[in-house]
Amino acid sequence: MKLIIHDLSKEDFNNISENLNEEDIIICKGKRINKCIRCFGFWIKTPGECVIKDDYNKMGEKIVSCDELIIISECKYGMYSPFIKNILDRSIGYIHPYFTIRNNEIHHKSRYKKQINMRVYFYGDNISHEEKEMAQELVKGNGINLNTKTSDTIFVKNILTIGGTL
Repeated sequence: MKLIIHDLSKEDFNNISENLNEEDIIICKGKRINKCIRCFGFWIKTPGECVIKDDYNKMGEKIVSCDELIIISECKYGMYSPFIKNILDRSIGYIHPYFTIRNNEIHHKSRYKKQINMRVYFYGDNISHEEKEMAQELVKGNGINLNTKTSDTIFVKNILTIGGTL
């Protein structure tokens, strides 16, 4: 099963999503979402679940239920779009607050043994070389923190070129 988190318009997503299955989960704009308040309640009060009660408080549960996490985001200065960043912030309960060393770097410990694949599509007309480098490092770090099997970064100018690859 795939978990797809995207910031596309409904029309754009419909144009690229012909290969999805019924069990795939789609996270997109349109539902009520609050910003992360950095309270650490997802680690202390309700382990694995965000304490903010809205449509996105169980993101960790959604991530662990998938085999592949696909993120589609406009590239904003080498980073995710604000909506995608907010979703990922709200998903941090997927990992433990404790740290471990992986690849000679400090990262969060995994809450779950399961490893998933991660693919991130960044789109935009004029993504600079520097922005691409930053985005690749970001995805690499996210992949290590989420303990993924793979973490691929793909850049596209036209979102329609993603069609058929989801």
